Amino acid sequence: MSKQHIYSMTIKWTGNTGNGTLNYKSYERSHTISTKNKEEILASSDPVFRGDSTRYNPEELLVASLSGCHMLWFLHLCANSKIVVIDYVDHPTGTMTETENGSGKFKEVMLHPIVTVKDEDSLDKLEDLHNKAHKLCFIANSVNFKVNHKATGIKMHMLKS
Repeated sequence: MSKQHIYSMTIKWTGNTGNGTLNYKSYERSHTISTKNKEEILASSDPVFRGDSTRYNPEELLVASLSGCHMLWFLHLCANSKIVVIDYVDHPTGTMTETENGSGKFKEVMLHPIVTVKDEDSLDKLEDLHNKAHKLCFIANSVNFKVNHKATGIKMHMLKS
């Protein structure tokens, strides 16, 4: 039996500079993202679309969501497989194409996880677990563009000199 999960948030526009949306340049794209018992996320549009470069934009948050989902599934699979991960960092990139009418869509997101493991024998198993994590990721299963990964595995003692 499948379970349903509901995610409820509040997105509040904070960019009214006094004239509302009188014209394209009269308002800021600033907004907050909040939910119960969590700190607000300060957000805006991409600076290309008159947004605030010091705030996260929806496109960055989408890429971060894909990366985070993959990471959490991967760590879960490693724990179940008795693979001890010491460190995990990802530098994901997303490619979005803007269309002539001003809209756009993501073409691809590429994850670049760097995983540090305790035992060298674990390195051979990481790619398979990344592939499984990809298949299980809720967010990747929900988008209509490619989500790929190019992972690097590192043995812990290789970091020490």
